[in-house]
Amino acid sequence: MVLHTRRVALRCLGIAGALGCLSIGCSRPAAPRPQRPQRPPLATPAGADGAAATAARGTIGVSLLALDNPFFKVIGDTITATARGKGYQTLVVSADKDVAKQGNQVKDFIVRKVAAIVLSPCDSKAIGPVIAEANAAGIPVFTVDIPYRGGDGKVVTQVATDNLGGGREAGKAMIEALGSSGGKVVILHFKQAESCLLRVAGFREAIDAHNAALPAGAMPIGIVAELEAGGARDAGYKAAEDALQAHADLRGIFAINDPSALGAVGALEKAGRASQVVVVGFDGQPEGKEAIRSGAIYADPIQFPERMGEQIVDAIVRHSSGEELPAEMLIPTSLYRKTDADADADLR
Repeated sequence: MVLHTRRVALRCLGIAGALGCLSIGCSRPAAPRPQRPQRPPLATPAGADGAAATAARGTIGVSLLALDNPFFKVIGDTITATARGKGYQTLVVSADKDVAKQGNQVKDFIVRKVAAIVLSPCDSKAIGPVIAEANAAGIPVFTVDIPYRGGDGKVVTQVATDNLGGGREAGKAMIEALGSSGGKVVILHFKQAESCLLRVAGFREAIDAHNAALPAGAMPIGIVAELEAGGARDAGYKAAEDALQAHADLRGIFAINDPSALGAVGALEKAGRASQVVVVGFDGQPEGKEAIRSGAIYADPIQFPERMGEQIVDAIVRHSSGEELPAEMLIPTSLYRKTDADADADLR
């Protein structure tokens, strides 16, 4: 009985000692748990500025008409910067005015399973079938600057300049510049782009309204030709040369964007007729604004490509949250003349 009692007592002391060690930490410190290695950030496709972006919300695939045009370069850069702040990567590519190339770019976006696609279509109707492919893959498609007008696919919304209104502003500028003497005018066009069709329609509307209101005997403004200039400087130069040869008494040129307007300026300077022919452009790119300040271009209805890039990303975010968007969101132009260029701090 004594032996049994002693064994019980010893067992109790052992348990108490063990509990005591646990309570005061007398046992060896536990080895620290290994830290899980941090994952490296996901690789990010280069955007228009080549910078990396977070990938929390996926990638936005962007195919723009032509990145050698500064206007579209600004849109691409702004989309990249704005999307980064919203947690998206961007993949911005140039379609180089080639609808087949743009179609292949969209197919690549679909294979990559991007979160959204942004297009400035090279052809407002022919791009339809590949937009339909994106729709079938469940990828929302948005357009910027140039709208989609076909019936094959569906676009969530279009963010663009009010090109029709801008064309009217360009007509107003031409009327101001030519005054009561009127005269012959040619248009340097890019008929492949819906935005340019709208600009020319607005320009013609303003000129027609002006001519209709003229008093008897006053000289009207006559649009004598529409020449294809491709929205490019070299093609604008050649088209303006052709216009000068065909119309010795030409008084004005309306170019649908700054690159073609600057090409026209070059042709006028070469021909020694820069002081005789008024040039009205469209866009408000830095070089165009400089030409307005120097007097080489009379005026531009200016666009706001930064605002367009910001709004298209905002539209993607709102759509992803389930918000219904209008079919079109238009940004008005502002007519920019020499007085504006002289006061423009960005040109100093």
